[in-house]
Amino acid sequence: MNEFEAIRQQVLNYTQQLAREGYLKGTGGNVSIRVPNQDILAITPSNQDYFAITPADICIYTFDQTKIEGDLKPSIEMGFHIAVYQSRPDVSCVMHTHQDFASAIALIGKSIPALFDEQVRFLGRSVDVIPYAPSGTGLLVKQVRKTVQNNHNAYILKNHGALCLGSTPERALHNVMLLEKAALSYILALYTEEKINKIPLVVREIAFSKLRSEQKKIDQQLAERS
Repeated sequence: MNEFEAIRQQVLNYTQQLAREGYLKGTGGNVSIRVPNQDILAITPSNQDYFAITPADICIYTFDQTKIEGDLKPSIEMGFHIAVYQSRPDVSCVMHTHQDFASAIALIGKSIPALFDEQVRFLGRSVDVIPYAPSGTGLLVKQVRKTVQNNHNAYILKNHGALCLGSTPERALHNVMLLEKAALSYILALYTEEKINKIPLVVREIAFSKLRSEQKKIDQQLAERS
C-alpha cells in the first residue's frame, strides 16, 4: 500500500460528505489533512467535481509546496492551509467551506459572539472575521496566519466563506456544522432587531479554557515526539 493511500481516501471521504450536505458548492471550497509527524499535507485538487475524482487525485505536497504525488493542480488555497498547520501544531485538518449561513455572515463582516456554551467549547471565544484578500494570494495567507494564532477553530473569511479547523478530521467536520448552527442563529437574532444575549463571561472563559487545555496537551505530545 502506498504510504499516502489512506490519508488520500480520508480527504476524499470528508470532502464528499461536505458536498453532499451542502457545505461545499460546485467545485468551491477545499479540504486538507496533515500527514502525522511530517511537514506534508494531503489536499483536494483545484476546480474539480468532488464526486468525479478518486483518491489518486488528492494532491500530496510538502509545506514548502513541493509536489510529492498527484497529477492534478492542488487547491489555490493550499498556502493558507499550510499557514494554519505551521501556526497551529494542534490542528490536523483544515476545511474551507462556502456554507450558506456562514457565507452570509461573511458578507456583513460581523464576528459571531459567544452565543452558546458548545460554540465556545469547540470554536473559541468568538467566530472572528479574517479580513478580505483575493483567493489564492499571499495576502490572504498572511491574514489567515495572523488570525489563527488566537487558537480558535472557526473563522469567517470576509466576502468569501468559512474556515474551520480540527485536531482530527472528525472534529473539523463537527466544527463546520456547529459554525453553521451559530451563524443561522445569529442571523435570525439580528433580524429581530432585539438585544442579542451572550453567555456570561465567566462561562465563556471556562468553556474556552477546556478547548485550550486540549490544544496544549496536543502540542506537548507533539513536542515529546520531536
